[in-house]
Amino acid sequence: MLKQILSKLPRKSSKSADNREHGGHHNAYYSNVSGGGSRSSDFGTGKSGNLSVSSFAVSNSTADVGWKSADLKQNGNHMLSSYEAMPAFKDVPTSERQNLFVKKLNLCCMIFDFTDPTKNLKEKEIKRQTLLELVEYVTSANGKFSDVVLQEIVKMVSANLFRSFNPQPRENKVIEGVDLEEEEPSMDPAWPHLQIVYEFLLRFIASPETDAKLAKRYVDQPFILKLLDLFDSEDPREREYLKTILHRIYGKFMVHRPFIRKAINNIFFRFIFETEKHNGIAELLEILGSIINGFALPLKEEHKVFLVRALIPLHKPKCLAMYHQQLSYCITQFVEKDCKLADTVIRGLLKYWPITNSSKEVMFLNELEEVLEATQPPEFQRCMMPLFRQIARCMNSLHFQVAERALFLWNNDHIENLIIQNRKVILPIIFPALEKNARNHWNQAVHSLTLNVRKIFNDLDPELFKECLLKFQEDESKEDEAEAKRENTWKRLEELAEKKAFHSEATVGTSESMANGSSG
Repeated sequence: MLKQILSKLPRKSSKSADNREHGGHHNAYYSNVSGGGSRSSDFGTGKSGNLSVSSFAVSNSTADVGWKSADLKQNGNHMLSSYEAMPAFKDVPTSERQNLFVKKLNLCCMIFDFTDPTKNLKEKEIKRQTLLELVEYVTSANGKFSDVVLQEIVKMVSANLFRSFNPQPRENKVIEGVDLEEEEPSMDPAWPHLQIVYEFLLRFIASPETDAKLAKRYVDQPFILKLLDLFDSEDPREREYLKTILHRIYGKFMVHRPFIRKAINNIFFRFIFETEKHNGIAELLEILGSIINGFALPLKEEHKVFLVRALIPLHKPKCLAMYHQQLSYCITQFVEKDCKLADTVIRGLLKYWPITNSSKEVMFLNELEEVLEATQPPEFQRCMMPLFRQIARCMNSLHFQVAERALFLWNNDHIENLIIQNRKVILPIIFPALEKNARNHWNQAVHSLTLNVRKIFNDLDPELFKECLLKFQEDESKEDEAEAKRENTWKRLEELAEKKAFHSEATVGTSESMANGSSG
């Protein structure tokens, strides 16, 4: 039986040689990708499920993939006729398995067009089965990957994954008030192959047989930049894999850590200040959340600069809702790591506080509560005056959710204690807002919450409450007097204007009558 298998190997080997020749075509493609323009602009966790043939169903999506990495017609039928399955790893001697692994990698460098679901079905299935075998081989590997194997792995992954995106025009993706999560994501029709390549890359990076010192020559900075470019994919399944893979690379290749942080930083800069369009901001922030969580104390200056120059300005774009949860987590991590940053963060939020976008205001108030929970009294005192001037404006908002969310801050025990300790400064700032709400806010829930907050201050410090009430009444009477004075001034101006107009008409009439008399 073994002799029969071995007698067949030369024929398979020659076909593999053919495939390597065609792999040369993909080498040219890979070098073309490498030389192309990259937007090298600047964790959560991800889980890869158990890989099996049945777990990868062929996609029914008919969306335009937007790219073609190989034109099968260029090489004619010869290339397709040579595209045949190779023997399984279990059917060859152990000494030949690494060579077979390299040949299978070269076979999988062929890229097929999935925009036509009826095209090259046999070849697509051969590649899919071969990719599954490669995943199984990498998972069960029991020896370090050699230099040649590493090079071939990166070549195959690059040929399959690195491509440019040509998204279909989709109108107003960041329109205010639209629930972006309800929008149907764009699914890549090539996913039946892409998914297995991503699974292969994930298991290769995570494998204990991958020597980081050797692999860093191939999983290098250009490779990482192209991987980061893929985060702009509209397919959420692809972004989920990328998130997990990049986090594993960050953990394994310590030499690349500063570069990865800088590259993500540049992506954020481009997004904030140039395009305001990127599909992967949430996933990048998830990775950063895990990275920030692992920062050593005291925090380096470069990390604080990143907070001020990149993370806080991320509150500016209109599409904040797409990634606010992840951003808020990153911001809170910084404050929990170094409580002295609370003042910087709160003033940053006030700088980008929305004026006309109520749903965004609610998000800011949610984040503000999380930041204040980690804020200590000294930092709170530094920023409490501008902070509560803004909170007072929110309390008076005609949008009931904004007013309600601002008043909910008093339901947090830590925040309430901070306010109580500094009530002599805070109550005079917010008292006018409380009184106006209590008198005439249209929403009953806001009215009730306002009365509760008034009662807290009144029960806690009746004298201060009385002082603020008297001051409010004095200011109100002064405002009434000023208003009456303004009205009187306008009335006098109107009367003077009428008199002046009357005198002008009379003068014109007299001049005309005199002129008529002299002419007669």
